[in-house]
Formats: sequence, C-alpha cells, structure tokens
Amino acid sequence: MKSFEEKVLEKCKLIPKGKVSTYKGLAKAVNSVGYRAVGQVLKKNKYPIKIPCHRVVNSDGSVGNYSGPGKKKGKVFLLRKEGVEIKEGRIDLKKYLFK
Repeated sequence: MKSFEEKVLEKCKLIPKGKVSTYKGLAKAVNSVGYRAVGQVLKKNKYPIKIPCHRVVNSDGSVGNYSGPGKKKGKVFLLRKEGVEIKEGRIDLKKYLFK
C-alpha cells in the first residue's frame, strides 16, 4: 500500500503545464482532508522539476508559498512561463484549474 506522501506526489505529477491544482483538491484526490499535510509533503519535494509542486496553489487562487528555487517569485516565474496568468497575485481557477 502506498503512503500518503507517495499518493500526493503521484497526483502532483499529473498536473499538466499550464494548469494548477489546489492543496485542498490534491488532498481530496488522495481521499484525505489534510490539505495542510499536502503542503508539508510538497515542501519536502526533492524533485521539483519532475514533480511540479509549483503548480499547486491556494483554494482562493492565490499563489501560496514555494520552497523551491526563488521561493514565491520562483513559483510565479515558473507558472507564467507555462502560460498561467497571474493577476494581482491570483490565478483564475475557472480557467486554469486541473480537474
């Protein structure tokens, strides 16, 4: 049986370029209510290019934190590079949310 961490990282890999998921959505996808635990798993991600944790944002569309290169500015840079529009620190989840 896979651990919670393995499940979260596997689901995170499925988020395509140009789309985002939320911590809460990722938690639901692995049958959990622990969206903060999802954040802790992603914070420890050792392979941010292979497992694109920068594509996981807050439920209100705000970018949220990032422990990868460049911190929050790095996350914004990567998302914009992939075509995600960020206006006033928020992403339009109706347009960019991966389901």
